[in-house]
Amino acid sequence: MTDLFPDTIHTDRLRLNVVTPETVDLFEFYDHAGTDPDIEEITRYLTWEPHETPKATLEFVEHVGEQYGSGEGATYTIRPLESEGGADEFAGVAGFTVDWDRKTMTLGTWLRKPFWGRGYSGERAAAMMQLAFDRLDLDMVAVTAHVDNEKSNRAIERYVTAHGGRKEGTLRNWDTFGDDHVDVVRYTVSSDEWAANCDDAVADFDGF
Repeated sequence: MTDLFPDTIHTDRLRLNVVTPETVDLFEFYDHAGTDPDIEEITRYLTWEPHETPKATLEFVEHVGEQYGSGEGATYTIRPLESEGGADEFAGVAGFTVDWDRKTMTLGTWLRKPFWGRGYSGERAAAMMQLAFDRLDLDMVAVTAHVDNEKSNRAIERYVTAHGGRKEGTLRNWDTFGDDHVDVVRYTVSSDEWAANCDDAVADFDGF
């Protein structure tokens, strides 16, 4: 069977490896998604809680592996290349889901605190836009952030506008954070906007 999504994505500074039960080190993943000393700060504005046990990590890995196999989405570990500080360390996770009816890819990511401020979020977003528009023939890439997450909103708006996109506005009561329904800010880039603002390929894809 040919997968819709690559198993590895290479950018100038990063390598992204797909997360499935067969490809991931479960306990390494748990160390960072469950017991990282900064995990509470990392997940403050995210829709998931820190993993309480390795079983929670296993359930997550199985879930995203099923998404990958069914063509509904993909999740990747992020590792810096040799030119970067912390080369080959587990830096974070990047992923997307695809609404094929609406031809829309929705992005998500989180990074460990030592890797904040390096521009990695924008770099992986550019790679995934290339995948969405060049390879998957989608019409739109979207991303949302908690309305109170000022750092993420600044970063997202910066890379979205760099690719010709825009801030759409606030979606009220849109996401669930624990027991609360919260507002998020939505940003989008269309295929036409991306094509008008993208000069060269920014990523290589392996394992289709």
